[in-house]
Amino acid sequence: MAGNRKLPFGYQMEQGEIREHPVEAEAVRRIFRRYLAGASYAALVEHLCETGPAYDGDKPWNKNMVARILENSKYTGGSGFPAVIPPEAFQKVQTQRKERASPPTKTPAQKELRRLCGGNPPKYVEGQVLGILNRLTANPSLIYAPVPPEDEPVQIQVLHRKLTDLLKEAPVDEAAARQTALDLAAMRLDAIGPEEYETERLRRVFEKATPMESLDADLLRSSVQNITIQKRHAIVQLKNGQTVE
Repeated sequence: MAGNRKLPFGYQMEQGEIREHPVEAEAVRRIFRRYLAGASYAALVEHLCETGPAYDGDKPWNKNMVARILENSKYTGGSGFPAVIPPEAFQKVQTQRKERASPPTKTPAQKELRRLCGGNPPKYVEGQVLGILNRLTANPSLIYAPVPPEDEPVQIQVLHRKLTDLLKEAPVDEAAARQTALDLAAMRLDAIGPEEYETERLRRVFEKATPMESLDADLLRSSVQNITIQKRHAIVQLKNGQTVE
């Protein structure tokens, strides 16, 4: 239909009566069908630009044009307009438009999962991560320091030999032996790496946890460093550096 359209797209005036425009009315039905099937405004615009018909003269299709068609109740009939689509299809479209305009609110766990993944993860990731954490909850002994501790430093070995020698002497210099033992304990404590600290902490966290039906944001925050996805598999890196999949 030429420019300065006065009738909604899909209709034409014939002998003083509003009637379907055969080509445009079929395009309207196609727009409603494709939208209900999941097509976005952008996808509908692209399709209409490729297949036609034109909306109004030489004006190219845009999202506003598509929106006007999807929200126009005249296509269901009445007020002198013949029905182009059934009322139930129109109502389904209005419901979908509201749902798409108001996406579901994410739970705290889903927000934490997004942070750990560095973006919105595929839907299957949530279930895989839930399975991994429940497995660790059932068996915390699966948590281990990924880098095995090296041999004790020379300073610790020297102190250990000194304490052994002191305890062999008779009589035992108790004050010297006690101080050496304290120095040895302090040095061994300092030598423990962050991975080992985290491993013990994580084991305690999962020993206290209970099996989950859905992800818990606090458990994610306290135990997981990051999550990567490779070949549709979620790989969880715990805060001790260990990876689990």
